[in-house]
Amino acid sequence: MQLQQPYIVTKRLLLRLASQEDVPLILKYYTDNKAYLTPFYPIWSEFFFTEAYWNNELEIAVSEFMKGQSLRLVIFSQTKSTIIGVINFGTFIRGAAQFCTVGYSLAEKEQGKGYMTEALQASIDYVFEELKMHRIMANYMPHNQKSGNLLKRLGFVVEGYARDYLLINNQWQDHILTSLTNYRWEP
Repeated sequence: MQLQQPYIVTKRLLLRLASQEDVPLILKYYTDNKAYLTPFYPIWSEFFFTEAYWNNELEIAVSEFMKGQSLRLVIFSQTKSTIIGVINFGTFIRGAAQFCTVGYSLAEKEQGKGYMTEALQASIDYVFEELKMHRIMANYMPHNQKSGNLLKRLGFVVEGYARDYLLINNQWQDHILTSLTNYRWEP
């Protein structure tokens, strides 16, 4: 079965896989927010801010989605044709597990407006209903309380604490481990 690419519309947002035409908007998003996002990201590849890098990443994103391995969404504001954030569902495990992970970021100037809550809720609904995942895991650094509050609002439950979990901005960072279960899951 061939998967139909998602086109998720909310009250204020549009979420979808990026296309080659979106590369300039992706570069603008990351360039404009580089200083803000750097403390929350792995070290940027030397090619990260190039069109060639993103052309390749978008091909990978579509291929992985079609193979049922990931879902990498860009978040557009409906009022202006601007990318204001990204949501990446990855590490798709099927079989007896039926789970994935999620990571996300939002433009600094769009913080505090409820956009990420709106975008994550809609994309989680899609992952649970259309992709038939049973569980989504999200992890955040203890000092990133905004992310912790967001996940709590969406129903994620704290499951543990992992020391030196991910290499973020060239430092091993502890993370709080959370998950959300789809209690309406059906095979």
